[in-house]
Amino acid sequence: MTILLFLKLITILAIAGCGLMSGLFFVFSVSVMRALALLPAAEGIRAMQSINRTILNGVFLSTFFGTEVACLAVTVISLWQRQPGWAWGTAGAACYLVGGFLITAACNVPLNNQLDPLSATAPESEAQWQRYLHRWTRWNHLRTLASTTAVILLSISLLSR
Repeated sequence: MTILLFLKLITILAIAGCGLMSGLFFVFSVSVMRALALLPAAEGIRAMQSINRTILNGVFLSTFFGTEVACLAVTVISLWQRQPGWAWGTAGAACYLVGGFLITAACNVPLNNQLDPLSATAPESEAQWQRYLHRWTRWNHLRTLASTTAVILLSISLLSR
């Protein structure tokens, strides 16, 4: 297999992964977080704690980290080969790596870790829940936009080859 064929295949995998992650983030932004915000704080906290524990499964983790690996490969090969579409591919991969992966690791996961031990019935829980909803959702909107942009840019790079 030539390096350019490998680049096309890994770009397709990156597009698929970014698309799956973008869709997941999008659903949280437009429905899940809105639904949780409508619940009493104790119910919302318990539901999100359950979601955060349940999502850490093999399918999600393989997709999340596999997309990171695919985007890293697209970046390295694109910068090395400098074939038509290389800048689009590099930009698309960077969108996911920074906007999807790093924001998750640096912003959403720490917020989830702060929420995890929170007692849903403690007096201060409602205020903490409101702060969590606002911050987590704001970061989620950004990673949704970044992952969607990654799909678009990676697709342009593939069409440019």
